[in-house]
Amino acid sequence: MQKLKRLAAALLSAVVICVALSVTAFADTPYVTYTINGYGQIRRTQTAYLAHSTVIKFGEESLAAPSDICLADDGLIYVADSGNRRIVVGTADGELVRIIGEGTLKNPRGVFVTADGSVYVADRDAERIFIFAPDGELTGEYGKPASPLYGDEVSFLPIKIVVNDAGIMFVVCESNTNGIVEISPTDGGTFLGYFGTNYAAVDLTTIIYRSILTDEQRAKMVSNIPATPTNLTIDGKGLIYTVTRGNENDTLKRLNIAGTNMIHNTDGTYADTPTSVAAGNHDNVYVADQQGYIFEYNNEGEMIFVFGGPDDGTQRVGLSTMVSGIAVDKNDRIYVLDSDKAQIQIYQPTEFTDLLHSALYLYSKGRYTEAKEPLTAILRMNSMFDYANKAMGRCYFREENYTEALRYARLAKDYTGYSDAYWEIRNVWLKNNIITVIIALVLLFVIIKLLKTLDKKKNILAAPRAFFGKVREKRFIDNFLYAFRFMKKPADTAYGIAAEGREGWLMPSLLLLIFMVEFVLNKYTCGFLMKGVMDGRYEILSDIGAIIAVVIAVTACTYLVCTINEGEGTVKKIYTAICYSLTPYIIFTPLVYLLSHVLTNNEIFLTTMLSILTYGWIAVIAFIGIKEVNNFTFWQTVKVLLLTAFTALILALLIFIIYVLWAQVFGFIGAVVGEGVYRLGY
Repeated sequence: MQKLKRLAAALLSAVVICVALSVTAFADTPYVTYTINGYGQIRRTQTAYLAHSTVIKFGEESLAAPSDICLADDGLIYVADSGNRRIVVGTADGELVRIIGEGTLKNPRGVFVTADGSVYVADRDAERIFIFAPDGELTGEYGKPASPLYGDEVSFLPIKIVVNDAGIMFVVCESNTNGIVEISPTDGGTFLGYFGTNYAAVDLTTIIYRSILTDEQRAKMVSNIPATPTNLTIDGKGLIYTVTRGNENDTLKRLNIAGTNMIHNTDGTYADTPTSVAAGNHDNVYVADQQGYIFEYNNEGEMIFVFGGPDDGTQRVGLSTMVSGIAVDKNDRIYVLDSDKAQIQIYQPTEFTDLLHSALYLYSKGRYTEAKEPLTAILRMNSMFDYANKAMGRCYFREENYTEALRYARLAKDYTGYSDAYWEIRNVWLKNNIITVIIALVLLFVIIKLLKTLDKKKNILAAPRAFFGKVREKRFIDNFLYAFRFMKKPADTAYGIAAEGREGWLMPSLLLLIFMVEFVLNKYTCGFLMKGVMDGRYEILSDIGAIIAVVIAVTACTYLVCTINEGEGTVKKIYTAICYSLTPYIIFTPLVYLLSHVLTNNEIFLTTMLSILTYGWIAVIAFIGIKEVNNFTFWQTVKVLLLTAFTALILALLIFIIYVLWAQVFGFIGAVVGEGVYRLGY
């Protein structure tokens, strides 16, 4: 009996576990949601949107190669059913409302519904724009603009269309590289001009080629023409959004009334093959990639989320095969049209996303204090969500709480926000302490003048001078100070290394050690605006090893090349000259380090200029040092240094090849040992 009870309990537990696993598997999304952190890296985050449902047909009407989707204000879905030459109108539950354009349309590729219910259809094969009343009655049509400004040789193949509140149509035409066609409904269709034209990208190589080639050769080159916009949408403010394939950082544009792009983001997170774009309800915008990825951006073009993906054949809800359209309703539900599957995927925002949208809306309306509440909730869910930290910092900045703004900007790696907040904090400090600083500087100046006067009259600094004079006479201190003469008089100092026995191992190595300490400290603890490494990532041993390896390799390669070219320098002399040439870095890096903690973005160019000066100085005195130590001429030194660089490159390549070969050998040995252990185990 006890055994039966235990068996029954075990079976019951197994059933419960299986049910739980099946429920979990059903609830999990088949895709991963990503965001971008403050370092510009793509990182996984909470699920932003859940695959809610799928519409495979409206009533008994199936779709065939649908190419566009539009949501009306009343929630109805309008689909350009290209394969069936019609516009299908239905609900999110799959109910059929009406069919528009049968017998009239030839290849409807774009559809747009205005606030009054008028349906605008871009028909590519008919080369016309058709307008239907809400009940489906044809009320108007527009063909190719008669204006000569349009271009007599330019065809009119409309594929996408949006209409603003004034009734002006913005049309994307296939293969028309002049831009978006702007048509007014007055006088049967007045061509207003081209809008939001893309620019052709021209690189330096192309410019050089075209300048030296003949007319016949240039005619055979591939024409450098701007790309045609892929799709467009319009938001409630009348701003036009476009997406263009192959336009890199201009893939997504937000165009004002003058056609000027208001997005200037260069983080490289745009879709490779964008097919459609939809304006959100919170100054955000969605871009659908042909492969099924959905990107969400804020009004500045910064990526918030990317989710979805291509269907791998499993037919799981939420994955797509060939996306051709995207739309967003008033509840932030996303409708993605899949032309290959002939269906509509509907995504529902999660609580995390709803909170973020609420914060975006409140922030855009200037209600910064209220926006902090949903942002706080977001950060409780995910404290590493840098976009929320950035938004929180901006809210505190608007409230003039600069200390908290600085803290959140630091967490979010928001360099602009950090700089702005620090500027204000520094201004407050200067206002409160400027009198004290001036008095301290005046007192310091007076004290120095007084000491000089007393020393001149009563020689009160004689003892300190004598003490420091004796200290400077010590050989170690003398050699140390001699190294810093290399900065001012590299030729004379190099002569001392070459002919006066000033070369050595101890002092150059000490300078190299100081260089490494300063390099590591500056790299990992400099001011936030100059820091180029991730927080918490320390590779100190690798940095030190790399510096030592470079110095050894440069010294060895330089000695070998100089010896072949009858140079007089020994290994010790060349090593001394190379290490002595690092003195400008040792002198100026502490100044750069201090400035990095007190400067903002507006002044950070000072540290950049100082760094450029330092490295340029190092290069010049190293060149002079190698020249004088080996008794070379100027051009001999140039030749030797070029050969040294080539030798170092060959050496690095050789080391890499040896490393790869030994890695394969050790991998093979490990595999053999593992196989032996596995066999012996049996």
